[in-house]
Order: sequence, then C-alpha cells, then structure tokens
Amino acid sequence: MVAPGLGAFCALLLLAVQGPSRGVIGSGGGSTLHQIPPPASHAGPGGCSHRDPAETDSAWDLEECDSAFFTFRELDCEPKGSPACESIISRNTEKILSQAKSLAEQKRLPFVTEDDDINEELAIGYVLIGSGLHDEAVKHFSSMLQEDAELVSAIYGRGIAYGKKGLQDLKNAELALFELSRVISLEPDHPEVYEQRAEILSPLGRISEALSDLAKAIQLQPSARLYRHRGTLHFVSEDYVAAHEDFQRSLELNQNQPIAVLYKGLTFFHRGLLKEAIETFKEALKQKSNFIEAYKSLGQAYRELGNVEAAMENFQKALMLNQNHVQTLQLRGIMLYHHGSLREALTNFKRCLQLEPYNEVCQYMNGLSHVSMGHFYEGIKAQTKVMLNDPLPGQKASQEYLKVKYLREYSRYLHSHLDTTVTEYNIDTDLPGNFKDHWAKNLPFLIEDYEEQPGLQPHIKDVLPQNFESYKLEIQEIICVADRLGALMQYETSGFLPNNRIHRAMGLAALEVMQAVQKTWANSKVRINGKTRLLQWRDMFDIAVKWRRIADPDQPVLWLDQMPTQSLIRGFNNHINLIRGQVINMRYLEYFEKILSFIKDRILIYHSANNPRGLSEVKEALQNVHKVEDLLPIMKLNSKTRDGFTVNTKVPSLKDQGKEYDGFTITITGDKIGNILFSVETQTTEERTQLYHAEIESLYKDLTAKGKVLALSTELGEPDVVCELILSLVYYFYNLMPLSRGSSVVAYSVIMGTLMASGKEISGKIPKGKLVDFEAMTALGSETFSKTAKGWMNLKSLPSSHKSLTSVSESFPTLRAMIEVLNTDSSHRCDEKS
Repeated sequence: MVAPGLGAFCALLLLAVQGPSRGVIGSGGGSTLHQIPPPASHAGPGGCSHRDPAETDSAWDLEECDSAFFTFRELDCEPKGSPACESIISRNTEKILSQAKSLAEQKRLPFVTEDDDINEELAIGYVLIGSGLHDEAVKHFSSMLQEDAELVSAIYGRGIAYGKKGLQDLKNAELALFELSRVISLEPDHPEVYEQRAEILSPLGRISEALSDLAKAIQLQPSARLYRHRGTLHFVSEDYVAAHEDFQRSLELNQNQPIAVLYKGLTFFHRGLLKEAIETFKEALKQKSNFIEAYKSLGQAYRELGNVEAAMENFQKALMLNQNHVQTLQLRGIMLYHHGSLREALTNFKRCLQLEPYNEVCQYMNGLSHVSMGHFYEGIKAQTKVMLNDPLPGQKASQEYLKVKYLREYSRYLHSHLDTTVTEYNIDTDLPGNFKDHWAKNLPFLIEDYEEQPGLQPHIKDVLPQNFESYKLEIQEIICVADRLGALMQYETSGFLPNNRIHRAMGLAALEVMQAVQKTWANSKVRINGKTRLLQWRDMFDIAVKWRRIADPDQPVLWLDQMPTQSLIRGFNNHINLIRGQVINMRYLEYFEKILSFIKDRILIYHSANNPRGLSEVKEALQNVHKVEDLLPIMKLNSKTRDGFTVNTKVPSLKDQGKEYDGFTITITGDKIGNILFSVETQTTEERTQLYHAEIESLYKDLTAKGKVLALSTELGEPDVVCELILSLVYYFYNLMPLSRGSSVVAYSVIMGTLMASGKEISGKIPKGKLVDFEAMTALGSETFSKTAKGWMNLKSLPSSHKSLTSVSESFPTLRAMIEVLNTDSSHRCDEKS
C-alpha cells in the first residue's frame, strides 16, 4: 500500500478529530435578494479546508486548524505546502507503528492514559484513521474495547472512525453518535466531544440538537472556533441575528478570521442590510486581500443595490484571482442578463458550462439568454438538457428544473409565431388555460392531457444580429427616443437593477401607445387580435404587455382574468413578503412607516368596536409602536389577534361615490422578534376583477371623450384633464394587479404614452425609494395618487418632432422584428444624435 503525502496525512489526521468538512452557506428563502451561492473552497465550521489553488493564504489562522486534542506534525514537516510535507509515507506496518510511537511519546492523543503501552495502541488506531483506513481503525479500537469496555479514547476513536466512513450511510451516523454519547456519559466535561457530536448531528438535519451540544461546549470552554461553528449552524437555520452575535463573539476572541468576517457580512446580506454587508465584506478583504469569496459577495451586494459598475468591478477582481471561479461566472452572468446585456451574459454561462457541464443554473440561463435573443435552436437544446436532470428520490427539485418545461413550451410557441404579424394572434387565448395557470403560480409541470407545442420548424430561421446603422434614420430616431423614455421608468431603490433591454422595450411601448391613442382620438381604428376596431382600454395595456413579454420570456406576463374559470373562482394571490423571519425586503422599506400607520388606525377601530374596555390600554401601547416588531405585545392584548391579524385596505370608487373596493391585505403573524411574517397581497378574484374593470371602463370612456375634444381643440387645460383621468385609471389598474408579472412598468408606459398623445411628456425621474405601484396601493384615493405622481413627473410640452415619428407597430410588425430591435446595440450612437 502507498501512503499519501505527509501534508495530506497531517490534514487527514486533523480532520479525524475535527470532523467532516462541508459548505454551510444557506439560502435565505423568501428574500427577494438574489442569493449568494455557498463558498466553494472552505470547509464546514469545525474543519480545515482543501484550499483553492488561487488562494495563497490560509483563510483561517493556523492555530484555528489545530485540533483541540492533538495535531500530528513531524518536526521537519512545515505547514503551507513545504516540500518536506510532500514526502511519501508507506502504509506498511513498520511505518504505522513508527508514526503511532511518535504520537504516543508526545501524548498528542485524545483522552491519553497513564499507560504508555495503551497509548501506543490507541495511537495506532488514530494513525489508521488519518491514513483513511477507517474499517481497520474500527477493528483495532474494537479489539482494545474487548479488553477494556470503558477505555474512553478507544470509544472516541471508534466513533470518529464510524463518522469518517461516511454519514451517507445512516448506520455509520447512528454508530458514531452512540459512541460519542458514551464518551460524554463517561467524560462529560470535554467540550471537544460535544463539538464532534454536533458535527455528526448537523448534516443529519438535527440542527437543534447540534446547537444544544455547541452551547454546552461553549459553556465548558468558549473559543473562537466554537462560536464560529455555532454561528454557521444558526446561519443555516436562517437565524441571522443569532448567527451575527456568534460571529461577532468569535471575532472578539480572534479578530483575524476572514471567513468569520465574511459570514458576518452574509448575515447582513440575508437580512437585506446591504450597506452593512458591503462594509463587512470590505473588512474581510482588509484581512485577506486575495479573498475570492469576499469579492464575489461584495459584487452580489452591489448588484442588489443596483450598482452595476461596482458589482462588475468586484466580480472581475474575483475572476482575476481565479478565472475558473464558477460561482462568480454564474452570478456575473445572471446580473448581465438582468441588466439587458445578453451577449455578455452568454459568454459567462458558456464558460461556466465548460467548467461545470451539469451546472443547472448556468444551463438554464444559457437557454434563456439564447431564446431571448431569438436563437431558438440553441436555446431549446440547452433547456432540454436541464429537463434531463431529474431530481433523485427525496431530493427537492431546483427552481430551474421547475421552470424549464414552461420556458421550453413558450419558446416553441414564440418560434412558431416568429414571422406572424403580432396583431394577428394572442398569447392569452392561444396558450392552454392549465398551462398558463400552472406557469403563473410556479407549480410543477403536472398538467393532465397537455398537448405539447409543435417542435421547431426548419423553414423558420433564427433571429440574426441587426446593426443600428442598417436601420433607416427614422427608425434609428424612435430607438433613441425609446431608450430615453424607458430610462425614466427605472426604479432607484435597492433590488431593482437597471435593465437596458426593458428600458428600450417599454420606451417603444410608450411610443406605440401614444400613436394608437392618437389614432383613437382621431376616430381611426387599429388592428388588434386579427380584427380592426377602435382601441379599448385593455388593447392600450396589451401594447405594453406585448413588449414586456418579449423583453424577458422567463417571466409569464399574463392577464389573470384570462385564466381558467376554476382558477378565477379560487382567486390569484399576488403575495409580497415585507418581513419574513429576519429577512427585510429592502424594495419596500420606504413604505413600512405608511403601512404601519394604517395598521395602527385599523387596530384602534377594531378595538373600539370589539374591545372598548381595553381601548385605553391599546392606545397607550400604540404610542410606543415605531416598527413592525413593536406590534407583537399589542397582538397579545386580545385573544382573537394573539397569533396575528389581517388588515384590509379600501379603494374608494370614483364611479359610485361612497362605494369602496377591497384593496390589498396586510398580514402580521408571529410570536417573537425574528419569527414574524409581515406581508401584503392582492387577491384577484372574478368578482373583484369585474368591479375594477367597471371603474376602468368608465374612466377610459371619459378619457377617450376628452381626448377627442383635445384632438380637435387648441384650448389650454384639456391636457391636465387627460392627465388626471389616465392617472386615475392607472390607480385602479395598480390596485387590481391584473397581470401575473410586470403590472408596474406596463402601467407606467401606458401613462407615458397617453400623456404624449395629449401633448405632454414626462421629463422627471421616479424619486429614489419610490415605487409607482405602491404609491397607488397606499394612497387614500385616486386624487392623492395623481397629486403625488404629478409631483415628480415634471410634465413638459411634447417636442413637435414626436408627432412625426414613424409608426412603431409598422416598423416592428413581427416578433422577429421586435427581438431584432431589442438585440441592437445603440450605445454612443444615440448620444451622438441627441
């Protein structure tokens, strides 16, 4: 038998005591953050990792890798890859005995005895473990225990050997736990044994027991390693506050721990505290300048803030340290896709797949990017590869696996209609009802009697690249105007990445809405779904929906009232978590205070009606409510709200004065800080939809009448009436939330288009932190929303050149033409024209 290099031998012997290594970064499910994948190159909380070749320094201090029991290292074996550590050791009996004798003489053994001969026998067992001969070690310790059944070191050694054999076999895990528990019963005051048992319990999913063991170990002898270990388990359990406290304590005992600093930053990141996370990741880089994981995490935090340049810079720094760092390539590719830079995104996904051919995320995004650009053959081929990755029995299916069949079917549909005029077909009526229902709800693809879309037809060719200069000058002009208009729709708040592709699509949508509305006001008909007729309100929104759909085919942008009847009866819930556990949704932070104020008012109304005797107590308690968590004690004041409560907003009608519709529902449940669910949702039922549609119909009728007067009149003031009417109409659209995705940008592009039809142009940006849909949903009525929106729109007279712009619908009549223009690079060209 041939032994490993001595360096590996040292590490294996160390790990025999420290326990198996494993990655521990978990996903904070439910957060809107795009989660950071686990660091690839470091071990679990109690062990030392095999280093990434690109990382020249150890992430942990050397003493942190030392076992609390023993570290075996020959005198001429220096750490950090010295050639002396790489000498080959034979695994023959003589060598094993020699190594064991050295260990025994140094008394570098767990639970060393007073008997030198027994110590030497014990050392043989540990050398066998360190050599990877786990079965032989079990036999060796078992023979010793036949002579002395309570020889603690042999019991412990056998427990370690069982653990090292592999926890995939539950029998090994049970035997390891049994032996470690025996050690604890015999020697209850050794923290290392509790830590070792926690190492066995945690991968079995028995996290609470593992945490209990670590708490006992810390009670016996606190150390930086133990706090760090417990912090990682809290992190996996999504208890980010407790994890943060443990990492902080660990760093107080040993401040030079770059990975502990990284994890501390990740506790901020997963709670949505992005600025704090960024500062902490920078601290980790001060300790370790070539720390790839910190650069990667820093890049992702900047991505969440919407700072593309800073994100790219840090992803690039990570890749300069290791050009093959798959997680960074994956994250950078995803960011580039959502920034609208599809070609650059594809480069990252292809490189990722060269390194990891079975990476589901990169394979899915590779297929999505190709389809978005009109490369259907490559796109569907990549999607099919994801579909072949069936999860193993008992394994949870990935998000990519759940979504890919919908994407493939939708891709086939798009391909078959690539050269059909878009006014001649309708996705909402063409796609099967159950397919749309399951897709919108992100359900597994289990649809009875589903008939697949036709396969790719060879006579329909893929979309080819189109140069900006190849377009006629009048089309170049509408592209540049669209880019400028689309940029005004960008939200400037955490969680919203600027997407140039969406900007162009929705800018073109606004221009097309303008032109269609102008035709309607001039009594001209338009072509819709194969019919020529006057524009209706839904047609106006459908123009924007059409562009939003094709800008990103990953998301089902579907009308909910076009779903199967049974689904409509049950209703569709548009659900947003504002706080889930310890995860704060930073997108909506600006609205927490307004929602909290509304809740406090509703609580007073509720207690006035149902608990008048306790009203004074509730009023006094509400004075101390400054954040959502402060509501927990008030909930306990009434038996009906002890476990939580819901509050419904109301939307006043303009059509029927005094009448109100259901707005959205606010829900708060939880029993303690850190275990709260604070969410809002709109339930789009058939009855509610009809009520809102009636309101929108009435406003659209008035809007069309005023628009026709405006088209024939030169009187001042009419555009202001049109502005008020379109903002009121969209107020009800936002509160209805009639689309499965994209309602916000679709509605805003309709506002821009209608205002341009009236001779006014929005020139102001949406204020930082503001979300147009939430402005509407939290406004007291349409007038309040209109006043707020007009405050930032900075309306100006429409440039006369806009009136003579070439027709958007005629310039891009087919899906192919739409994809071509979205793919076209106009960078710097439009700046030259302006």
